[in-house]
Amino acid sequence: MSERLSDVTTGTDTSETGRDTVEPAQSRETTEGTVYTVSGGDWDDVLTDAAGDERIVINLGPQHPSTHGVLRLVLELEGETVTHARSVIGYLHTGIEKNVEYRNWVQGVTFVTRMDYLAPLHNEAAYCLAVEKLLGITVPNRAQVIRVLLMELNRISSHLVALATGGMELGALTGMTSGFREREEVLHLLEFLTGLRMNHAFIRPGGVAQDLPDGSIETIRSFLKLMNKRLPDYDKLLTGQPIWKNRLAGIGYLPVDACLALGVTGPILRSAGLPWDLRKVEPYCGYEQYDFEVPTANTADGFGRYLLRVEEIHQSLKIIAQAVDKLAEPGPVMVEDAKIAWPAQLTIGPDGMGNSLEHVRKIMGQSMESLIHHFKLVTEGFSVPAGQVYVPIESPRGELGYHIVSDGGTRPMRVHVREPSFVNLQSMPAMCEGGMVADVIAAVASIDPVMGGCDR
Repeated sequence: MSERLSDVTTGTDTSETGRDTVEPAQSRETTEGTVYTVSGGDWDDVLTDAAGDERIVINLGPQHPSTHGVLRLVLELEGETVTHARSVIGYLHTGIEKNVEYRNWVQGVTFVTRMDYLAPLHNEAAYCLAVEKLLGITVPNRAQVIRVLLMELNRISSHLVALATGGMELGALTGMTSGFREREEVLHLLEFLTGLRMNHAFIRPGGVAQDLPDGSIETIRSFLKLMNKRLPDYDKLLTGQPIWKNRLAGIGYLPVDACLALGVTGPILRSAGLPWDLRKVEPYCGYEQYDFEVPTANTADGFGRYLLRVEEIHQSLKIIAQAVDKLAEPGPVMVEDAKIAWPAQLTIGPDGMGNSLEHVRKIMGQSMESLIHHFKLVTEGFSVPAGQVYVPIESPRGELGYHIVSDGGTRPMRVHVREPSFVNLQSMPAMCEGGMVADVIAAVASIDPVMGGCDR
């Protein structure tokens, strides 16, 4: 067996002889310090740097429960104090941006919804807004209302996960069970409205896939009533709890100038006192028509971010209530252009998946030209004029922006995402260095990074 291993001509030589000939990946010096690779070849260098003094180097993750199996933190410690912190990412890399470039414009929705899997509808909306800007089209008013409704429901479910997992990581297990209980209510509602709990692919270029089902308004209002009843329990359970407050107050401190220097957005920036929310400063999807507040804090710490997320849930419920009132007005949910509108006009079959027999008869019974048009629209997709755009929206974690380049074809030439989890995670060393190792968990939880979006 060893002879065969030593004779390999491709790949890594894992034989006893070949093992010594493989050069480990090197580190490099930057203005921020030494940057190490994730190949493992740098571990001896890290240990050597800390040799001869009281420092020790540890891995916090990726297998640590509080880093959820997808984030590795390399910490240098002097006793219980963190002297140096580095994040190592890439454990959930999917290559979604490049995948989207090899699919047509509608198929791209099914990929981007899987990036930040706790905010799939925000990714769908941002991507579709960028495509629509390239197309030069405006979606119908009802479709915009549905988008706002779905995004605010998604914001609530995302913040509930942040509260639940943050509570779990700090030992507040009742906070975890309560947070996931309420999130289940949101996911049940999203399943009723879109057909899926997550990864919906419901928001499409030109509008939404289909109108909301019968009984939606009553179901949403029942949800609002339930959430308004349960939300005050979080104040009783956590906000007024001295242990919870003492565990978060002053932890993960990041003032507004540091946020701006690092490009940090979302609740972290607003916890430092800057009321920057793209729904207010650069409205999209008709957000300027809704009455809501942008909560801020001046503590710039983990407790301020917790309070902000709870208050943002209240504000999202307020927006949803206004969106429900707007749903009373009927109207189209997709642009009228037949070259873009597929598949909004499809009639679903009795199995809930395929086309109904009536729709197939309609397509097959019309002219050959309409059949060819339908076939090409489904298989190739529509063309988008050449150009490039950048469209940002306010996701639960901050500014989520899509930079899309079109060469005039039926698929994107280039897609790049400004993902808030990736940018915000760079604030981790500033929050943690100089603090206690136990406070690293609280600081990272207050950032609320989703590694699917970070690694995309």
